[in-house]
Amino acid sequence: MELKTGTLAPEFSLPASNGLTVSLSELRGKNIVLYFYPKDMTPGCTTQACDFKNYHQDFSNTDTVILGISPDPIGKHEKFIEKYGLPFLLLTDEDHQAAEAYGTWKLKKNFGKEYMGIERSTFIIDKNGYLAKEWRKVKVKGHVEEALAYIKENLQ
Repeated sequence: MELKTGTLAPEFSLPASNGLTVSLSELRGKNIVLYFYPKDMTPGCTTQACDFKNYHQDFSNTDTVILGISPDPIGKHEKFIEKYGLPFLLLTDEDHQAAEAYGTWKLKKNFGKEYMGIERSTFIIDKNGYLAKEWRKVKVKGHVEEALAYIKENLQ
């Protein structure tokens, strides 16, 4: 199933870095930046997480919650958050059900090897739970600013 903007975002309930379970439907009434990333503590993922950290207050000012999702276990998320002072929740999708629902679980190739993994992607979900914008195959540089600009221009 391919996602389309303007449709209800796929529901999920995933373990979060704060020890609770986060369900998308519980966040209705706020905009959401839902970003899927491959792996904690890797260069691109660290840069992306720190960019979101640096703009966290700006997102908060637009009534927007940031959620990062990867297949990493909670313990690894906790270390990632602690090391970089991340002020938002990271969710664990070890069985990649959410990634599959959002179409981010893809066949990847690296150094001639093929494997399944997360395609870096970001989704903006509006206050009513509808998919407002999506970015696939995200390039980290400048991406967080682009997502923030979209929210400021379209969802305030």
